[in-house]
Amino acid sequence: MLELDTVSKVYRSGLVQTHALRDVSLRIASGEFVAVMGPSGSGKTTLLNIVGLLERFESGRYHLDGEDLSDLSDERLSRLRNEKLGFIFQSFNLIHDLTVFENVELPLRYRRLKARERHRRVAAALEQTGLSARTDHLPAQLSGGQQQRVAIARALVGEPRLLLADEPTGNLDSMAAHDVVRMLEQINARGTAVLMVTHSQELAQRANRTIYLLDGQLTDFTVAAKPGAAVHAVA
Repeated sequence: MLELDTVSKVYRSGLVQTHALRDVSLRIASGEFVAVMGPSGSGKTTLLNIVGLLERFESGRYHLDGEDLSDLSDERLSRLRNEKLGFIFQSFNLIHDLTVFENVELPLRYRRLKARERHRRVAAALEQTGLSARTDHLPAQLSGGQQQRVAIARALVGEPRLLLADEPTGNLDSMAAHDVVRMLEQINARGTAVLMVTHSQELAQRANRTIYLLDGQLTDFTVAAKPGAAVHAVA
């Protein structure tokens, strides 16, 4: 469902050029769970931002669900991002003066869905993440683990084909982190592909496959020892 072909990204500041990604090629199949590891500054977040259509790349090609995204307009990219991708951030990125319901509903408002359909989808996402009793709470009234669950519900409400997670357990204690990982596995088991950046080897082992970035280049590909994991080729 996702294919990057020799994608490169360069950041420029005056005369200084930083090669964040160098000729990265990657394929992710529908329903696959892929972890991305590497040291700080290796290009992991840049890769996630490019896959998530938050940044444009310098060269190469990017296909999502068979569509070439390399030369699309910003408007078309925004629509695809809203319809096919879901995001989970380490810092939750919730709007603090909106309730749980309103935070989760927000992506659907950009689709201009009718109120009844928005309510149905939000209720389903909150039930899936165990937050049905927290609908009217503000983020400040929730624990860190609960706030991350809200972020997951917000990512799920649009019924994405691909879920992008950037250090989703980085700000959580061990118990809350375990709950979030279990939830990601359940989401993946229902058919949603997951691409997750993590520093945790233990967390990466829960994925079907782990890829490693170093200095903007893919350096190694391994298959995790997860029972029943599908093995997909990486170009």
